[in-house]
Amino acid sequence: MKCRFSLSYRDLEEMMRMRGARVDHSTLQRWVIKFVPLIDEAVSKRKRPVGGSWRMDETYVKLNGK
Repeated sequence: MKCRFSLSYRDLEEMMRMRGARVDHSTLQRWVIKFVPLIDEAVSKRKRPVGGSWRMDETYVKLNGK
């Protein structure tokens, strides 16, 4: 949740307390520091490579009738 949404560690602590888990916000911070690089590494291995070229459709924007 911390990586997906802009929540504070105290917000996460409160959310977990409402769900019955008592975890301190400093523990959550340590978990994020420890596990996010591992998750990022696993996800980046599964990502497909991006090509060197890309195309964009033509478009226009009309402002004040022009």
